[in-house]
Amino acid sequence: MKLRCAVLDDFQSAATAAADWTPVADEVEVVSFPEHFASEDELAVALADFDLVVTLRERVPFPATLLARLPRLRLLIASGMRNSVIDYAAAERHGVTVCGTASSSTPPVELTWALLLGLARGLVTEANSLREGGPWQSTVGADLHGRRLGLLGLGKIGSRVAAVGLAFGMDVSAWSQNLTKERADEVGATLAASKEELLATSDFVSVHLALSDRTRGLLGAPELALMRPTAHLVNTSRAAIVDQDALLAALHSGSIAGAAVDVFDTEPLPADHPMRTAPRLLATPHLGYVSRANYATYYGHAVEDIRAYLDGTPLRKLGGA
Repeated sequence: MKLRCAVLDDFQSAATAAADWTPVADEVEVVSFPEHFASEDELAVALADFDLVVTLRERVPFPATLLARLPRLRLLIASGMRNSVIDYAAAERHGVTVCGTASSSTPPVELTWALLLGLARGLVTEANSLREGGPWQSTVGADLHGRRLGLLGLGKIGSRVAAVGLAFGMDVSAWSQNLTKERADEVGATLAASKEELLATSDFVSVHLALSDRTRGLLGAPELALMRPTAHLVNTSRAAIVDQDALLAALHSGSIAGAAVDVFDTEPLPADHPMRTAPRLLATPHLGYVSRANYATYYGHAVEDIRAYLDGTPLRKLGGA
């Protein structure tokens, strides 16, 4: 009898086509779920008969309470090598092995610039107006050349975003709690004296920090109030780094020129969520990791993880599981 593998949040029904599953096909039945299960009860029912689960990013929590309701589960694979919504200790207690996959920083870098450029030049507004027979030109774009790009975080993604900014002729500054002048110099950025200085002096602010106790709520109402009324904010990192209510208030009041976000406190967004209708907002449904190459890596490594687990030598184990 084959083991059963559930692939969660396969919104594009792309998982089985993105990788070659034949190495496990004789032993594993793969079932893809294009719909999102929003509650623990829904997940417990849907996954009750599965031995293996593949989940994308950190959208689906696996707390101790859910793991206790999945007695058949033996292998949980999460894309990426970091996941803050899996209870690793509980997984170990229940005999669940947790593994990860590699991921690329390229797709989120590219999306960051797609959002920043779309926001700066009002592309969605102008494209929709053209299609709908509206005014011929209704916005005046913000320039990039000669303007300041402020980066919160200068790691793998932030440093590549900086390189593109420099290619556009922007003045790039950066700040994070552990960032050094030497690291900023390496990528051609200026080390901001403080988070406050970066916010107050930047024309575009882009967030590229990992979510932690130190970064949760890093940008709240006082921080957003420091930004210029002509400045724009981009967040392709984690929603909880920017206080959502404070951002909504800034967008409605016009205290900042606009924002572009790819991440949200609740995903998928409820139909009546205020982020769907906020003014001055360019929003995308967490597309930062969604690319053909990244999917090939995620699901290809998921197949490798499953094959290794079946062979008794799990790969890329996460946490203490």
